Amino acid sequence: MRRRLFATTLALVLFAASAAQAQGLTKIAENVYSYVGVKDDSPKSSYAANAGIVIGTDGVLVIDTLSTAKEGKRLLKDIRAITKKPIKYVVTTHAHFDHALGSSVFTGLGATLVGHELNRAYLAKNGENMLKKILTFGLTPQDVAGTRIVLPSLTFTERLTIRMGGETIELIHLTPSHTPGSTLVYLPRQKVLFAGDVLFTDFHPFMGEGDIPGWVKALDFIEGMDVTAIIPGHGPLSAKKDVAEMRDYILFFDAKAKELAPTAKDAASLAAELKQLLPARSQGAGMIQYNLMIKYLPAKK
Repeated sequence: MRRRLFATTLALVLFAASAAQAQGLTKIAENVYSYVGVKDDSPKSSYAANAGIVIGTDGVLVIDTLSTAKEGKRLLKDIRAITKKPIKYVVTTHAHFDHALGSSVFTGLGATLVGHELNRAYLAKNGENMLKKILTFGLTPQDVAGTRIVLPSLTFTERLTIRMGGETIELIHLTPSHTPGSTLVYLPRQKVLFAGDVLFTDFHPFMGEGDIPGWVKALDFIEGMDVTAIIPGHGPLSAKKDVAEMRDYILFFDAKAKELAPTAKDAASLAAELKQLLPARSQGAGMIQYNLMIKYLPAKK
């Protein structure tokens, strides 16, 4: 009896482990897959950044590439579990390392890297220093090994439409928001939107480089779009209510941080106070203090 119970328990454990390993990319629409709702927000898991793919009749378009070559290879492995079609395009929604530094894995396969011209300029100016700096964010030299900066070879300013194997992918840049070059990736046929870090759902956002009025404008634009599924930069599959909550969050954070900063002793104490006032979010709480240090209390780190 004990042997049978042990065997059953072992089988369940092995099944759970294999299921976890097989999760990979989630099917969002007929030919659209993405990471969504990643629970591991550690540095070695790209801070739970989402990335996805669109599969056309003759190739694949990748949206964001995670934080390092190692992470890019993890994404590639998950893509290959779904399709063996050639990867033709890679689009990065913005130039932050957790979304962009795995790109060399895909350009090495011959893919065209696409990005807003401001993202290209940012990487050209700051990319090499960014590679050094990410070692201070919990990554080791082994984690970063093989990672190199590649610049988009196809750029745009406001909008760009990519047609690939019967699919239409629209890239939309409205205004500086989360970053100067933050880009929305819209699939009109499927009514799916990859919002990048314009949207964080159930995740405290990084606001350190954010243009708050522009960010609100971008969120308002998303609310008016014909979409049924929204993939945020971090967090689970989202809907328009999450967009409204994001707008409320950044407006509240910005107003409260400005109100409380003049009398704050330091960033840590203000972060603790602000956390009690902000809407509850299950991941990324460290971003509260980091935002304060960069944007609101640079002299009181």
